[in-house]
Amino acid sequence: MKFHVPDMSCGHCTAAIEKALGAVDPKAVVTTDLDTRTVRIVSSLDPADVQATLEKAGYPASPA
Repeated sequence: MKFHVPDMSCGHCTAAIEKALGAVDPKAVVTTDLDTRTVRIVSSLDPADVQATLEKAGYPASPA
């Protein structure tokens, strides 16, 4: 699944996103792209749960 995260702008942001998603799914594979401000996640989590996790971490997201 892929999400657009407009507030993701630096390495700290990507680390925070990876940490938040890893906390709810340790097996998740998270790939971030600062240029396009997108996050690609391979996870067994429901997309709505991933989006809620991103928002709880302070990064509102929308499906990309």
